[in-house]
Amino acid sequence: MKKVVYVGMSADLVHPGHLNIIKRAAELGEVIVGLLTDSAIASYKRVPFMTFEQRLQVVENIKGVAKVVPQTTLDYVPNLTKIKPDFVVHGDDWREGVQKKTRQSVIDCLALWGGELIEVPYTKGISSTKLHQAMKEIGTTPQIRLKSLKRLLAVKPLLRFLDIHNALSGLIIENTVVETPEGIKSFDGMWGSSLTDSTAKGKPDIEAVDVSSRMNTLNEVLEVTTKPIIYDGDTGGKIEHFSFTVRTLERLGVSAVIIEDKTGLKKNSLFGTEVEQVQDSIENFSQKIIAGKKAQATDDFMIIARIESLILGKGIEDAIQRAKAFIEAGADGIMIHSRKNEPDEIFEFCKMYNKLAERRILVAVPSSYNSVYESELVEHGVNIVIYANQLLRSAYPAMCKTAALILKNERSKEADSQMMPIKQILELIPGGK
Repeated sequence: MKKVVYVGMSADLVHPGHLNIIKRAAELGEVIVGLLTDSAIASYKRVPFMTFEQRLQVVENIKGVAKVVPQTTLDYVPNLTKIKPDFVVHGDDWREGVQKKTRQSVIDCLALWGGELIEVPYTKGISSTKLHQAMKEIGTTPQIRLKSLKRLLAVKPLLRFLDIHNALSGLIIENTVVETPEGIKSFDGMWGSSLTDSTAKGKPDIEAVDVSSRMNTLNEVLEVTTKPIIYDGDTGGKIEHFSFTVRTLERLGVSAVIIEDKTGLKKNSLFGTEVEQVQDSIENFSQKIIAGKKAQATDDFMIIARIESLILGKGIEDAIQRAKAFIEAGADGIMIHSRKNEPDEIFEFCKMYNKLAERRILVAVPSSYNSVYESELVEHGVNIVIYANQLLRSAYPAMCKTAALILKNERSKEADSQMMPIKQILELIPGGK
């Protein structure tokens, strides 16, 4: 009887290294490829460029592959226990790093029935990381970027978004990566904040920066990045105007807009009841959502309703009533806001919200209750966390300190330790090296 050989792979970008492994596996017996699902890949690195169905079509047509089965976790053991292969073939690059524990569990599992791990030497001159970087430099299309938020929501328990105020901040979000024992962590997308865009332009956060100017900022970011963008739409303006905003954002490739249920001259929510803020009626705001949904050209764009009831001291019951109505009007998600230093009222809202029959995605913005951990937000059903203004707030004091050092010392040498090297900033910019 022919031996059974198991090969686990992502196959997002198939290169000669993959083909070499499959060729070696085919020499040993009948090859079954365990194709990692999008969620399995997202558990330890970025979401793949191609969908599972697209990758499946590619792998099924590779010479030497007899069968393809989904591998739903990074852990091989569930599939190995079912299939009980004689061999597992893998590149030798997993002896270190995130997959080191996975490798050991494969060895331990195979030992139960006398199976063997065969490791193929890493193919020199081929780097998936460099291939992915090359693809990022090429860029993306509005259609692909538009769809990316829903793809991410389908495969990750929590998405992290960080504020942009210009193209450079977008590049920081695009490229910042941290390696942890649980895998690679990065930001999933960008928050097109009204506050940070206005502040960067030296204007107050009262919708003083018009939509055209804000679209210019978006275009600058879109030109040099690939990750999804959620746009801060403030109140959305008049119903008729909001429809045009939706069409413009969708055409640009922005994935979602968040609009707040307030009316009149905009005041930042974190002022709460210290300034006069008027909450829109449920009926009028629902009509705005309905109009926005009708204006969409695709099913990929999302309209998320931001509820200000907790900010204005109207309580959780009012917030839940509004959530129900806005979802019924067609909202794709709800953003709940609070200016309290502890997340208690947010968590109480989450408990009630999660019981709704027509529950949609839930967004939290822990600006004031910033001691909360992402794991706690996940436990309470939050799907997206937005760090709404941290990049701009950290940039301003750093620039002030540098400016003061130059004035004090009558030269810039003393400020060197506060600044990144010129070479590093040039390398951050695509084509700058």
